[in-house]
Parts: sequence; structure tokens; C-alpha cells
Amino acid sequence: RGAKNSKLRGGLVVFQFATSIVLIICTIVTYRQMEFILHKQIGFDKDQLVMIQGANTLGNKAEAFQNELKKLSSVENTSLTSYLPINGTKRDNNSFWKEGRQQEDQAVMCQNWRVDENYISTMGMKLVSGRNFQPNLATDANAIIINQSMARELALEEPVGKKITNGYEPTYHVIGVMEDFHFETFKTAVGPLSLTLRHTGEVIVVKFQSENTDVMLSQVEQIWDEFMPNQSIRYTFMDDSYARMYAQVSRTGKVFTLFAALAVIVACLGLFALSAFMVEQRGKEISVRKVLGASLMQVFGLLTSNFIKLILIAVIIALPIGWYLMDNWLADYKYHVSITWDVYVIAGLISLIISLITISSESLKAGLMNPVKKLRSE
Repeated sequence: RGAKNSKLRGGLVVFQFATSIVLIICTIVTYRQMEFILHKQIGFDKDQLVMIQGANTLGNKAEAFQNELKKLSSVENTSLTSYLPINGTKRDNNSFWKEGRQQEDQAVMCQNWRVDENYISTMGMKLVSGRNFQPNLATDANAIIINQSMARELALEEPVGKKITNGYEPTYHVIGVMEDFHFETFKTAVGPLSLTLRHTGEVIVVKFQSENTDVMLSQVEQIWDEFMPNQSIRYTFMDDSYARMYAQVSRTGKVFTLFAALAVIVACLGLFALSAFMVEQRGKEISVRKVLGASLMQVFGLLTSNFIKLILIAVIIALPIGWYLMDNWLADYKYHVSITWDVYVIAGLISLIISLITISSESLKAGLMNPVKKLRSE
């Protein structure tokens, strides 16, 4: 009531808008991290890949099934495996050493994936040196392709031609080095990984190029029914499965967006009521100023300047809080975006513009008011 509670009113405005700005910062950073995850170069091509589940039920017909798929004009390549760079597929952690160094060196823990000769090309991965598997070469039964991280961990300066072992199976000879790719989430660093040649698996990955995906899928289903008439085909898209790995990030962004919107609405309701209260409280003063020649913009500035100061105080308070919260959230990710200065500028401008729009109606109404009516009532 009256001027005695002006500090309390101002404190509430600062608190409400500081909360809103923190939530806006959280929303922007979360959105940018999600965009970073979905569009960063991850070392393989997740788009236009269909994963047909239950390929192990095909038995010895798996190769014939793949050959039929390759006859389709929209199908570029296929690969049979159980190991894929998405959640829910098989993993196999092994210890590896350079040949003859088991007793001297510490083991390098490495994922060892069993794939066919089409895996690298189907997944769009890159070899930086050496060659791919050639199943017609008997020696490739003990060949291995390693990624760059494994080459570094094993201290292999020129890996191609070197021999490594996991201590159990025959010694592998390295025939190629592939570029690192993300086979786990962005919360962990890309670790050592190797590929060995096998023609078994539970998933057939189909790389396709087609503008009409429905037609392509219909053709694939038709071929499946010819091979497995009593079993329905089950398939998923690689990019959808990849996006589901980060569903939590998407949900977090939506929650921040919702609460930021609610916080802004509540803050604006309070600010609107407070601006109407201030106009009413200072009605006589405004009328006198107008009689003495004050312009519309002068009256507008008089009524909004205090509110702008409160919003700026809220911005100053909110920025370090927003940075601290999101810096801790991003710390869970080995690969993440940086919180750049424009995040704070955008959050501050949004709150400032919204507050100006909120209080402008009452301020302009006061500026356009006939001072005679107010003074007459006094």
C-alpha cells in the first residue's frame, strides 16, 4: 500500500524476471545442444538407412535376401551385422595388445565388432589408410580394421601391416584404419574400436536413395514376404533411432520452454498490474506535467524508466545463474556447444522487449489522457 511497499514491489518484479531470464537461457542452450547433436559430423551417415530386424531368422537365406534387395533401383547397398552405433545393439569389449607385448604393455580396451565387407560403405564411414575387407582373400579371416583412437592407444604410427592380438584368438593383421565415429552418446569420448570380418548378425542395414520412401519400403516388404511368409517384417530408420538416443535432451528443452513461457506470462501479468497501479498513483503528477508541456514520449519515459531499471537488475542477476546451471548441465557431455555471449543478449532482449510491450499500453494511455479530467476529479 502506497510508497512504503515500493521496494517489495520492485523486488518481486526483479525476482520474476530474473527467473524468466534464467529459464530463457536454459531453453536457448538446450535447443542449441540438441541441434549440435543432430547435425554434428558423427563419422557415419545416419540418413536414408533402414534397419531390418530379425535377420537371423533368415538363416542361410540372408545372403540371397540381400541380393534381391540390391536389385531394387532405390537400394544402394546392404550389410548384415549385430553391431551398430545406436543404443540397443550389440557391444563386445576386448583387451588388445601389440603382438608379443602382452606381458610388457597395459591392455587397450576396445570394442570389437563383427561385420561384413559391405558395412563400411553402407554406413558411410571413411577409411583413412589401408583397405576394406575382401572375403575372397583367405587371410582376411584374421584381418582387422581399427579406428584412429585405437591406433593412438596402441601407439601404432603406421598401423597398416602391424599385428595385434586379444590374447585368445589368432593374431590379427591390421589392413585398414578408419576415421573415428561416434558409436556411443555424446556424453562419452570416442574410444578404441575394431572391425573383424564375419557374415552373421541380427540386423540387415539397407542404404537407399529414394524420394518415395513408401514405395521402397513396400518393395522391401514384398521381398521379405517371399523369403519369410509366416513372419512380419520389422524395421526402423537409423536417424529415428539416433534421435531417440537423445530424447531426454529434447524433453528437457520442452520443459524449459514451457516453464519459461509460464514464467514470462506470470511476470508480465504482475508487471501489467503494477504499471496500471503506478499510473493511477501518479495520475495527478502526470496531468500536471502535461499541463506544463510534457510530451507523450516524456510521460512514457517517466513511467517506464523505473521498470527498465528493474529489468536490467534482473538481467544482471540472472546471467551468472543461467551460466552456472547450463555449464553444469553441459558438463555431462564430452562433446557440447559453448555458452556464447549472444545467448545472454538474446535472453536479455527478449525480457526487455516483452516488458516494454507489457507496460506500454498503460503508459501510452496515461500519456494520451486529458489532464483536465484527472485534475477536475482531484
